[in-house]
Amino acid sequence: MTPVSIEEFADRLTGIMSIVIREFTQQRTNELHKGKINVPQFLILNHLLQSKESNMKELSGVINLTGAATTGIVDKLVSAKYVMRSFDPGDRRVIKIRLTAKGKALIYRVYEERKKVIMRLFQKVSESDRGEYLPILTQIRDALNKENNL
Repeated sequence: MTPVSIEEFADRLTGIMSIVIREFTQQRTNELHKGKINVPQFLILNHLLQSKESNMKELSGVINLTGAATTGIVDKLVSAKYVMRSFDPGDRRVIKIRLTAKGKALIYRVYEERKKVIMRLFQKVSESDRGEYLPILTQIRDALNKENNL
């Protein structure tokens, strides 16, 4: 493989990602694109699926918004019955947020839609190349998680 400078890599990846993101957004079958939830709401639901429960401060960090903005987003998710609030038995000042069954079902539907798009796109790539690509993406995810203290 020919070495590529980081600047050239960034230029080329920007062009590639624009097309890939466009493809994902054109799949308007999932709840994100039907207007049922927005991106910050999806990020919160996704985080709750991974962590089981979270407090408001953690959720604010996940979506990088103020506590007040996060509270507004969570209020909408509670109203839609995607999440529920509960008090910590050890300290009633601490409120925990958890997914409901309806919230889990929603996030799984979004995952299934994304999975279908990924399978359609990556069936054009050899098994060997997919095998090389996945560890690179995992490395990027791990670096981002570390950078963001997740």
